[in-house]
This record gives sequence, C-alpha cells and structure tokens, in this order.
Amino acid sequence: MRRTWRLPRTVGLALAGVGLAMMVYGVYRGEVEQVFTKGIQICLECIGIG
Repeated sequence: MRRTWRLPRTVGLALAGVGLAMMVYGVYRGEVEQVFTKGIQICLECIGIG
C-alpha cells in the first residue's frame, strides 16, 4: 500500500487565514487600483491599442 502525505486541517486553515489577512492588508494599502491599472496597460499593449 502506498501512503499519501496530507497536511492537517489546522495547517490548511491557518494558511487560508494568512492569505486572507494579506489580501485585506493589500486592499487597505490601496493596491487594488494599481493592480487593475497594470492589468489594463498590459491588456492594451497586448492587443496593440496602447
């Protein structure tokens, strides 16, 4: 039989909590606007408009 290695549920929940906290901190710092602006610029450059 082959055993698979699995993380305990608490580790997964802790990592999800850390990720959520980082997203909230990014929103608090106002980085959402920067991400959208860069995404729009990349998209426009890709199709050759900008």
